[in-house]
Amino acid sequence: MSDSREARLRLLRSANIGPISYRQLLARFGTASAALGALPMLAARGGGRAPVIADPALVRREIATVERLGARYVFLGDPDYPALLAELETAPPALILRGDLGLAHRTCIAMVGARNASAAACRFARQLALGLADAGVTVVSGLARGVDTAAHIGAIGGGTIGVIASGIDVTFPPENRELQERVATEGLLLAEQPPGTEPLARFFPSRNRIIAGLAVGTVVVEAAPKSGSLITARLAAEAARDVMAVPGSPLDPRAQGCNLLIREGATLVQSVDDILEMVRPIDPRAVRAPAHGFEGPPPEDASDADRRVVTGLLGPVPVSVDELIRQSGLAPAVVQTVLLELELAGRLERHAGARISRID
Repeated sequence: MSDSREARLRLLRSANIGPISYRQLLARFGTASAALGALPMLAARGGGRAPVIADPALVRREIATVERLGARYVFLGDPDYPALLAELETAPPALILRGDLGLAHRTCIAMVGARNASAAACRFARQLALGLADAGVTVVSGLARGVDTAAHIGAIGGGTIGVIASGIDVTFPPENRELQERVATEGLLLAEQPPGTEPLARFFPSRNRIIAGLAVGTVVVEAAPKSGSLITARLAAEAARDVMAVPGSPLDPRAQGCNLLIREGATLVQSVDDILEMVRPIDPRAVRAPAHGFEGPPPEDASDADRRVVTGLLGPVPVSVDELIRQSGLAPAVVQTVLLELELAGRLERHAGARISRID
């Protein structure tokens, strides 16, 4: 992509711009600079004010901070952007990284689990990660307490990726400061948020989609129902990746999530060989050429009548985009245009599972 780094960051850091709208804007206008110029028009069509565009001085300050920290950016569309991650509709438009990006181009397995994991689960996670790393598989996790920490420790010598919900210069939990630095220097550390960002609760589901998106499969070692680990597993399943789980005692609440996944069809894992069987032969998605552009037809112009139809079908209850297209009878590209205009106007909220709702 010939667009400048500053223009792409300005677009990404502007209000009401998310991963999906960023991708659609680039597909429609070709460059971030052109998309920035079109934001007022698109927001007006959506019935709102133009979103606040990021201040160039703030963007340049962010770039300087990233360089000072010894980190760098990789943008969606760059040749070295991780190919499997780029397949996600919600792929991060930009990642900030420290370490060896080549680890993301190897076969990756995500490993997640409870923060308050049992000693046995942590030991087993560490053994699994060590075996995967010895087999040349990169282990991806979130640098949280418990299973995540054990997975990184097990794989640190052979290849591990830590994905964090904060800025690249912020450590959470604090006791993992040394481990996070080791991951950054001996493996790969990835952050979607700008430097200095604290790990707020809303950033963790976003972090989880990156963990699942980088990997051909996700292993859940120990997890309670409704935990973040099960969210990662669900995101992996939605992306058509393998979901695996380690069974546990029905008497232990921390095992209920894994047992539930197995009952619903996840692969039961009792050894590293069980995982390796799932990823060999290597899924062809893991070795195909990375995406250099923004695939799919660009959004088409919509008429006022089209906007009335789509807006009338939307309400406060989330509905899938596919259902909206079916009920509207409009071309998918036209519906996507109206949704883009509404989002830029601050009148649309996107939810998990490609669902949307209208903000009144």
